[in-house]
Amino acid sequence: MSANNQKNIVHIFTDGACSGNPGPGGWGAMLQYDKQRKCIKGWSKNTTNNRMELLAAIRALEVLKRACDVIITTDSKYVKQGITEWICMWKRRGWQTTAKRPVKNKDLWQALDSLCQFHGVRWEWTRGHAGHEENELADQLAREAISEGQDGYLEEDTTGRIE
Repeated sequence: MSANNQKNIVHIFTDGACSGNPGPGGWGAMLQYDKQRKCIKGWSKNTTNNRMELLAAIRALEVLKRACDVIITTDSKYVKQGITEWICMWKRRGWQTTAKRPVKNKDLWQALDSLCQFHGVRWEWTRGHAGHEENELADQLAREAISEGQDGYLEEDTTGRIE
């Protein structure tokens, strides 16, 4: 990330949720640049919590129209550790774990990795459901997406589906 001041950084707060795991799932994200905020959300009929956590970050980064310095705050250690620690080993091993099994959610990890190569991304973790205002908003968006999707108000994000 460049030495730009905080005013030139896009802050993204993400969360994923599932009603059952697997089951109907939703993701939510809030992007903030200076004083502007944008909230986005989506859902999938049959998915996992981890896929929704990943999709929240992917969809948020896809909203950006040009390369940006970004700070993504997530309550998912799976996402933060996966993208900052584990992914290099997975790629070296041909997308296999240390147990020589295929990496789960490889399609989403590859999409997120590609977006992180385009943007200057720094990752931060926060404890979920602990009163962090923006994380609570992202959680609310994810839960709303499940409800609205099941009620037919949101189109399904098929990338989040498991087969």
